[in-house]
Amino acid sequence: MQLTEDFNPSNAVKSLLRRSRHGALATLMAGSGDPYCSLVNVASHPDGSPILLISRLALHTRNLLADSRVSLMLDERVEGDPLEGSRIMLSGRAEEVTSGREILRQRYLNAHPTAEAFVDFKDFSFFRIVPAGTHLVAGFGRIVDLEPAEFLTEISDATELLAAEQGAVEHMNADHQQALGLYATRLVGAAAADWRCTGIDPDGIDLQAANRVLRLDFPERVTSPGELRKMLVRLAEQARAEA
Repeated sequence: MQLTEDFNPSNAVKSLLRRSRHGALATLMAGSGDPYCSLVNVASHPDGSPILLISRLALHTRNLLADSRVSLMLDERVEGDPLEGSRIMLSGRAEEVTSGREILRQRYLNAHPTAEAFVDFKDFSFFRIVPAGTHLVAGFGRIVDLEPAEFLTEISDATELLAAEQGAVEHMNADHQQALGLYATRLVGAAAADWRCTGIDPDGIDLQAANRVLRLDFPERVTSPGELRKMLVRLAEQARAEA
């Protein structure tokens, strides 16, 4: 395998995990063990692992409750041949979330606002896929297997930041839409749109407009609300200087 100098497999996987809003979930049929694949909506945990909101009435939920082993394929949709885009196959176990549900609820609804209509139905539960590893295919000579430590975000030192995340997200969307637009257009190179913030973690900020999702990585990790405030101001100043 030959990797080019400008290709960072860890960053490629991290970006797909943060930007993906749907994927193909593979489970094992209860009883027979036959493979079963279904389309699911996804969001990301603060550490980058995938979050699912699924109903117990769904066959894939019954499957993973019997055997928690799953695979999730996420891909980068590109024009033309879809095989030219990057994709990952994440393997691991799907664990139902019984504590800390609120932060998953907030992050999932930020990514999928229409789920507000059914998120509290009794048959729906949040599951987090705890990765065992991932297989990245990002083009010729760019096929790499990675361990979780190589693509998940460390959050053990960011308790204060995570507690303040939703408030920061709401504040940015309510009072700093211009800054969000500058982040998207001048720092990421996206077209102008109604960009809003959907998540913040120690490594970066997620932006979304309709069905398009962007990831803006921070130049340094932030672990507290004070550090986050300084970073967002710094990025806004950098974006304005790009004019």
